[in-house]
Amino acid sequence: MFYWFLKWIAIGPLLRLVFRPQVEGADNVPSEGPAILASNHLSYADWLFMPLTLPRRVTFVAKAEYFNTPGIKGWFQRMFFSGSGQVPIDRSGASAAEGALTAAQRVLDEGDLFGIYPEGTRSHDGRLYRGKTGVARLALETGVPVIPVAVVGTDVVAPPGKKFGSFTRPVVRFGKPLDFERYEGLANDRYILRSVTDEIMYEIMRLSGQEYVDMYATRAKDESKKAEAAARAAQRAAAAPESTDEEPAEAPTDDATTDEASPAGPASKAS
Repeated sequence: MFYWFLKWIAIGPLLRLVFRPQVEGADNVPSEGPAILASNHLSYADWLFMPLTLPRRVTFVAKAEYFNTPGIKGWFQRMFFSGSGQVPIDRSGASAAEGALTAAQRVLDEGDLFGIYPEGTRSHDGRLYRGKTGVARLALETGVPVIPVAVVGTDVVAPPGKKFGSFTRPVVRFGKPLDFERYEGLANDRYILRSVTDEIMYEIMRLSGQEYVDMYATRAKDESKKAEAAARAAQRAAAAPESTDEEPAEAPTDDATTDEASPAGPASKAS
């Protein structure tokens, strides 16, 4: 009930009034039955605008910390995220991926829509990064269709790393359902999983118009941070005053015999 309260009364109407999100291809999402909505991920606002354009509930996985915080704040946080269609997943352990798949399968078994971001994290520069194969495994193990989704403009409304952005009309595009029944029984074949994932990412790229980078987003973020740190270090080094501790060079002498006779060499003749 709280999900629908947020969507139709508390938050949804305000977002529609202020941002007037545009939707394309919503008829590609089935009116009933399970489906996987695989979307690009530009901003934390994605999970607000994408479900807003559909009459059905969309469930995502969220960090377990949102559900485990103690006190009054934790209670409100837990109520908000659980009521807004999120299910907790502990991402700190090695079994995080399996936990996410289990949660997703439970949602799909109940005939609902499950939203997933194959990139695994938000894009830091607006480009589309390599998808992780969890979405392919989920599709092959459940046999449900995958609907590619492109959300455009949310990184303007809520840019990564900033609290506020600027106004634009976000666009949500739903592509035609992708059927992978031809790979039934091959959910453990890593080459098949990569092929299916790449096919999904290609459709997302086509819908979003983003530049595709064949690298995981987490690695790209790390490399970007390292490059920024190196650039800052280089700027500091360039701006630092030159050292004046060096002694002046010795004046040349024409008296070679004197230099050879002096135990200290040319330095002993400096005046």
